[in-house]
Amino acid sequence: MMTYHVCALGNALVDTEIEVSESDLNTLGIEKGLMTLVDEERQHFLQQNLSDHLVMSKRACGGSAANTVISLSQFGGKSFLSCKVAGDENGQFYLQDLADNGVDHNIQAQITEGITGKCLVMITDDADRTMNTFLGTSADLSTADIHADAIENSEYLYIEGYLVTGASSLQAVHRACDIARAAGTKIALSLSDPGIVEHFHESLKAIIGNGIDLLFCNKQEALSWCKTDNLDQALEHLQTTAAQFAVTLGSQGAVVFDGTDYLHAPPQPVTAVDTNGAGDMFAGAYLYGITQGYSCLSSAVFANRAASAVVSQYGPRLHSAEYIGLKDGLQ
Repeated sequence: MMTYHVCALGNALVDTEIEVSESDLNTLGIEKGLMTLVDEERQHFLQQNLSDHLVMSKRACGGSAANTVISLSQFGGKSFLSCKVAGDENGQFYLQDLADNGVDHNIQAQITEGITGKCLVMITDDADRTMNTFLGTSADLSTADIHADAIENSEYLYIEGYLVTGASSLQAVHRACDIARAAGTKIALSLSDPGIVEHFHESLKAIIGNGIDLLFCNKQEALSWCKTDNLDQALEHLQTTAAQFAVTLGSQGAVVFDGTDYLHAPPQPVTAVDTNGAGDMFAGAYLYGITQGYSCLSSAVFANRAASAVVSQYGPRLHSAEYIGLKDGLQ
């Protein structure tokens, strides 16, 4: 029996979420709807200029992969996260928040000097999320932070696409994938962000190699990855990328490929106020479903419900009771 359902690799970021207008983004020169890497000076400047805006969520450990494995853990799965934090107050907070959410981690021997990564998540009134990220010590994630035993004893290795932005973290991804392939651990990858797909296409292609087991992306990322504006063509092309995949379509639900057939998971009616974490939640719920023996379609329907729940409120997580209520509907 496997120790973990999912072992993930991702950036460790402490999130701060605020509400902004599109004019705020324009004034500050921020590209809407994308994740942009910034240095600490730029992030401090942004926080100062937006200091009078309402903070919509408490400080929380974040990063795409962390959000995904936290949701999987809250649903009742077993997860592990390899990441890197500094020995500062945010780093200590991050590790404790992971532990409080039932996620095992590699960090005790890997805490380093420096500044723990931070992400400023800006939400506009159309519920879109724009992120400016200072990676801090996450930029130094390396092969030394890979926990081979956790990968070898997991059903899935889950990788967030954001890790392609740094040479060290990209090397860590390749090492983790080598360990997974040698051990027979399935590999799942999230494309993470349209900007990542556009600017780091070749790095993502190198990770995928001859193909991975499971791919997560949204419609825009799928079209960009497959270099087409036709969704049907993109879905066909994705079969050369992954044995199975899930493409989220926002208000149109999601389409999954189970290795044989295309399956449509219908949308869940909801009024979205904050799309931050929707894709992460979808991936976590979907991985929970398939690792518990549910079909791809049942898992996708469940994942849609979970993502709809998280976009109906601020922040990338739900309250513990909400996870339990959603899981009760998994069929």
